[in-house]
Amino acid sequence: MNVVLFPHNGEGRARHFDLARPLTIAAIAALTLSILGTAFALGIQLGQRSSRTLGAGESDRWSRILGEQKAQITDVKAQLQERVDAMAMRIGQMDAHVIRLDALGKRLTTIAKIDQREFNFDSEPPTGGPEADLENGGSNEIADLSTMLNQLQRRVELRDAQLSALENVILSRKLSDDIKPLGRPVRKGFISSYFGERQDPFTGHEAFHKGVDIAGPAGSEVVAVAAGVVTWSGDRTGYGSLVEVSHGNGFVTRYAHNSRTLVNVGQMVSRGQAVALVGSTGRSTGPHVHFEVLRNGRQVNPMTFIGDH
Repeated sequence: MNVVLFPHNGEGRARHFDLARPLTIAAIAALTLSILGTAFALGIQLGQRSSRTLGAGESDRWSRILGEQKAQITDVKAQLQERVDAMAMRIGQMDAHVIRLDALGKRLTTIAKIDQREFNFDSEPPTGGPEADLENGGSNEIADLSTMLNQLQRRVELRDAQLSALENVILSRKLSDDIKPLGRPVRKGFISSYFGERQDPFTGHEAFHKGVDIAGPAGSEVVAVAAGVVTWSGDRTGYGSLVEVSHGNGFVTRYAHNSRTLVNVGQMVSRGQAVALVGSTGRSTGPHVHFEVLRNGRQVNPMTFIGDH
């Protein structure tokens, strides 16, 4: 194949190229590669310039975003630390309150004369069982705070149980004291006849006196010596006008020879409450109260309960 090139101005000789010759092929290939290499180099240079221009703008924008996020993280950390500090302060206040409860429990135990081994406010509650570990990467501060909260919760639960049990013991003792006969059935008066063998004032024969007689002003108040329920209020042979009170635990008290009763059957009475007025009804020689104490159905010496009162 031949290629003929004519001069542009029409002057000079025309040139013939035979494309089938190796030298001609090599020259054309070299020219083509030179053109392509130049274009490729220009494209790379343009791309690098464009990339440098775009990268600078993007870098500034991402720098601003990262700076804002860092500021937000710092602010969140500060807020979280403030809350942790507030919770720690609150835990300290609660712990101080528990310490005061411990001191109160110790005083109550001492006052109630209870074995402190039964209500030990110095020891921590026995605990056990598996517990889940905190996840990896957890905050040490949060872990410490959780431990403090768990310990405080256990202490509060223990103290609540101990104080509740102690309250029940004290209330039971107080109730036991309230229902146990104690004191005199009149506020003023003197003992005119004791419990036991004596001469019957009506027959002169030896007889067993099942209570004590306490002389007092007629019309003065007769008071219950313990809390209980009225089981009798009215006349009974030999007793005249009688009030009988059941106190539980097998205790019953009787107040006889009254001029008038002030309570009704089934009524609850408290220690020191007026239940009748002093009189001389029934088998009596003058104004007084015949006072009996029964335990499990049998009369016992009331002086055991009157004592120094």
